Amino acid sequence: MCRVFFLLFLALFSAAHALSSTGNRLLVVTEDSAADKEKYSTFWSDLETRGYRLAFEAPKNDKLALFEHGERAFDHILLLPTRSKGLGPSLTPNLLLEFINNNGNILLALSAESPVPSAISSLLHELDIHLPPDRTSLVVDHFNYDTLSAGEKHDVLVLPKPSALRSDVKNHFGGGGLLAFPRVVAQELGSSSQLLTPILRAPETAYSYNPKEEAENVAEPFAVGSQISLVSSMQARNSARFTVLGSVEALEDAWFDRAIQGPEGKAVKTSNRAFAKSLTAWTFMETGVLKVGKVEHHLSTISDSKSGNDSVAQLGYLNPKIYRIKNDVTFNIEMSEYSFDHLSPFTVFPDDKLQLEFTMLSPFHRLDLQPISTTLNSTIFSATFRLPDQHGIFSFRVNYKRPFLTNVDVKREVTVRHFAHDEWPRSWMISAGWVWIAGIWVTILGWVAFVALWLWSEPAYQQSQGKKRQ
Repeated sequence: MCRVFFLLFLALFSAAHALSSTGNRLLVVTEDSAADKEKYSTFWSDLETRGYRLAFEAPKNDKLALFEHGERAFDHILLLPTRSKGLGPSLTPNLLLEFINNNGNILLALSAESPVPSAISSLLHELDIHLPPDRTSLVVDHFNYDTLSAGEKHDVLVLPKPSALRSDVKNHFGGGGLLAFPRVVAQELGSSSQLLTPILRAPETAYSYNPKEEAENVAEPFAVGSQISLVSSMQARNSARFTVLGSVEALEDAWFDRAIQGPEGKAVKTSNRAFAKSLTAWTFMETGVLKVGKVEHHLSTISDSKSGNDSVAQLGYLNPKIYRIKNDVTFNIEMSEYSFDHLSPFTVFPDDKLQLEFTMLSPFHRLDLQPISTTLNSTIFSATFRLPDQHGIFSFRVNYKRPFLTNVDVKREVTVRHFAHDEWPRSWMISAGWVWIAGIWVTILGWVAFVALWLWSEPAYQQSQGKKRQ
């Protein structure tokens, strides 16, 4: 009995210390698990230290199943390159897409030394990510390469860590140091999907090259310069994440903290280990995860004698189902950002806006939500406005979708009614009605005067003197 309780406590302890917000069950798909365990031992150790439970399986294992009883058997999948042209029946493109649709996350690692299986090519084509058609091409750069390991072939790229995608987007992968990417498979992202985002692009001097071609000049390369994405990401509408790493060799122990040197630089150690941590942390939902706490709305009164948040006071109870047109209303939303093992207050960048929409078929109001208070692990954003002069079914909606952050789409429906018969302003309070009020009273007084005049102006009648005699 004590042994059972100890094992139960151990399972709860490991689950509580898992850094991922969606789970710690990680499936590693590899053909040679013994060799890969030794080759990537530091990488596996870092994942286990962060609370992941690794399960190594061969791609063509008949007993492998991504789902059990209609639920995901794993929370995340790491696909390593395979030498075979196809994967097993449990790793078809349809099943992998279904895994993503069920909030599963996938990290796909490629290598120019291993041809990409047809199932993976079909999956990437479905996501609008394109690979070189010959499947053996790699990226070379004659100006940004490691002179110590690739002095002739120039196929080991030396790159700085990625910079921020935009000024309003948080950089989860940046920092100091250089990265070494050996034998990278080029990726080209389609422009039709808004869900794709490049994490690391190639320099302007890089191009995709097939080493089997004997020609000195490449006539029509697959992609050149910034068209090449070395690390790509896709965040689905349900916030599930799919990441493509073009160089699996970058995760090897040999390239963790290895000395590299550019053509015009000094020898420094790589930052591959730190980049691998940030890349897996984002893919497996350890960073960039937004959490929504309390969502409240209520009637408000606005005082002109005070300023800021002190000028707004709550009226009535929270979250009523019905409002009246032209009411003053306050909307509050509490948001946090999950980072590794804790929740922290969410901060909006200065160039970005968190907005509230008050919408029916289309937005009647689109307002910026301002932070009004901060707790230990959350920020409360608020907006106060006057409801439009339109009745119907409306929604408070916060639709916040940014690269590398989970999607936030919060809706609260309310009814907006007309004025009740006893809520209209009295007629004597409306200056435009004074003419009509005066006309009514003039008519009444004129009628009374006419009746009085009629009654008191009756003609006098004389009494008859009898019959007139002949």
